[in-house]
Amino acid sequence: MEQKTKLLLAEDDENLGLLLKEYLVAKGYDADLYPDGEAAYKGFMREHYDICILDIMMPKKDGFTLAKDIRIVNAEIPVIFLTAKNLKEDVIEGFKLGADDYITKPFSMEELIFRIEAILRRTAQENQLAGEQVFTLGKFSFDTRKQTLSEGEKSVKLTTKESDLLKLLCQNANKVLERNYALKSIWIDDNYFNARSMDVYITKLRKHLKEEETVEIINVHGKGYKLLV
Repeated sequence: MEQKTKLLLAEDDENLGLLLKEYLVAKGYDADLYPDGEAAYKGFMREHYDICILDIMMPKKDGFTLAKDIRIVNAEIPVIFLTAKNLKEDVIEGFKLGADDYITKPFSMEELIFRIEAILRRTAQENQLAGEQVFTLGKFSFDTRKQTLSEGEKSVKLTTKESDLLKLLCQNANKVLERNYALKSIWIDDNYFNARSMDVYITKLRKHLKEEETVEIINVHGKGYKLLV
């Protein structure tokens, strides 16, 4: 039996909350409703959820604070904010916290379902990429498990850090890989010394790939790196 997608729903308006929960359950989702941010956080720590739908204005703990606390525990879980206010500042604050989407009340139930499905599709694609073991970089083949960069019979064994960094670049090919994200993913800490260390590894990867003209790692000023394939 296929497991249902489990949603955490934090909404202090009891009528709207119950209506949303009933609608989501009718559409085949498994939804838990919490009346405030504190109860929602306790529920999140207790259960496994696939996506969080958070009202911003809530007692005990507002939606933004709740999202911050949730992201400390699980940095990847998708978050949709619900708000009665259409304030630009709210929208900006929400996206700064890494919101995946934002819906202003009143909204249609169909729109909410559409947004949830779009996010879940994207997350599934990202997870598929994360599981990919071999990447093609022009004439090179990069095997993440063996940590090798091969061209025909020739094969170079990469260090663990080189391999981890190249894998992140491949997963974000043609998109900006943010410095801080890469540092925290690989080095755990984004301090000055680790940042310098990462620059050294980027230089090493460029040397490995220099014979392939269709592949290039470029610096994106003030942001990070981009692997052009």
